[in-house]
Amino acid sequence: MVDLHRRYFLDRRCPQAENQFQAQALKPLRAHVLTVIWTLLLMCGSWISLAQSEPSPSENHWKTGNGRRVITPEIPIWMSGYASRTEPASGVRVDLCAKALAIRDAQGESVILVTLDLVGMGRELSLSIRESIARTLCLKAEQIHLCFSHTHTGPVVGDNLRSMYFLNEDQWQALREYEKFLEKQVSQAALEAWESVEESKISWATGLATFGVNRRNNREADILELRKNGALVGPVDYSVPTLAVRDLDGKLKTVVFGYACHSTTLSDQLWSGDYPGFAQLELESGHPELQAMFWAGCGADVNPLPRRKPELAEDYGRQLAGAVEMTLNGVMEPLSPKLSRHDQEIALPFDTLPTRAEWESQSISDNRYLASRALIWLERLDAGKEVPAVYPYPLAWWRLGESGHSLDWVFMGGEVVVDYALKSRERWGASVWVTSYFQDVMGYVPSRRVWEEGGYEGDSSAIYYGLPARWDGGVEEIVWESLEEARASLQ
Repeated sequence: MVDLHRRYFLDRRCPQAENQFQAQALKPLRAHVLTVIWTLLLMCGSWISLAQSEPSPSENHWKTGNGRRVITPEIPIWMSGYASRTEPASGVRVDLCAKALAIRDAQGESVILVTLDLVGMGRELSLSIRESIARTLCLKAEQIHLCFSHTHTGPVVGDNLRSMYFLNEDQWQALREYEKFLEKQVSQAALEAWESVEESKISWATGLATFGVNRRNNREADILELRKNGALVGPVDYSVPTLAVRDLDGKLKTVVFGYACHSTTLSDQLWSGDYPGFAQLELESGHPELQAMFWAGCGADVNPLPRRKPELAEDYGRQLAGAVEMTLNGVMEPLSPKLSRHDQEIALPFDTLPTRAEWESQSISDNRYLASRALIWLERLDAGKEVPAVYPYPLAWWRLGESGHSLDWVFMGGEVVVDYALKSRERWGASVWVTSYFQDVMGYVPSRRVWEEGGYEGDSSAIYYGLPARWDGGVEEIVWESLEEARASLQ
């Protein structure tokens, strides 16, 4: 019986539970050893005082660990990203992966960053996965960060972009089965990272890559001519934020890097991570035992152009990997082992919601995506549920290092337009990174400028994501106020 209890506690990987077991298992021995322990404590008093006054070497370093699992679907299921697809995936170009990095500072503050080669995920599934990992590791769900590359050659996941797909019940069931497989793989990657932590050094710097193009301001058909003439216009973020994790001997263990550009080079029927997938492969091929991890920045209105050819995805991957390599070989800023963080969900309001009569009218529209969304919300109303006026939008702020020599890392849910990254540097300086496609990809997040201009990113994309309406015009102000509060909480 004792062995069974022990196995249960160990399987949970929960220190508190294991301590409870040990307390019960060792209780009969306590009376026999108390005298010996007391004597030893008296004899070693001076040693204990010395140990308390001089920190152990482990207290002066980060602790990090890596984990990974392949998440390529094992059967042909529907692909995400494009409404024009008419059949499931037909094969694999590059395996999709979930990769985890566990980070623990000198005081024991811990987080797990998970990057996934997926277009995104809905809130319900994201929360289920994070809570499952948190229970196993005795953490909180907000300590688990999921970040999506937004590849458009990955699978449909959960309710993400639900209004865009018209599948039969067997096809939906296959996707539900994939969700179970995905949750298992992500959890195992996180557990592997958590159990492999070792003393490490972390540093950061920022590189440069220029293949992203603002798709709202440049016609795709004109890209080659515009590039040739240096006539591209519109806001872009060419920065390549790069975080390097090395062991105490200087060997590179992990590289976490980002870029603010859609993963839409490819639109065929083969599974792949698009250009971020090729960039990760390029980096890992040049560094034995390296784990390369990509996160998508504020590139909701930025595309890799030109596109549609596999050789272009490979080329953009090499360009991005080259920018990371150049950064790794340059001067990088070391970060002391201190992690501060702030996580929250804010109530992000929608614009005016349709009435039931308007939903009924939309449900018979010739626009099948508009009709699909309307039917989803009518079903909710028929079940006695309300259409929400706000969305629980995820935000987070990490600060790595000491004040004055730190990296500030902002995380934002959804598809965030480039204005947020550019304005964050204006407000807070170059040592601030902004990751989007974080935790929950519920739709596009426009700036006030994009909201007023309208178009896909500011308005009509809400239909395909199944949101009840576009966002209220004040969402940018709400986001900045929330981020300022998060930043102030870490001062």
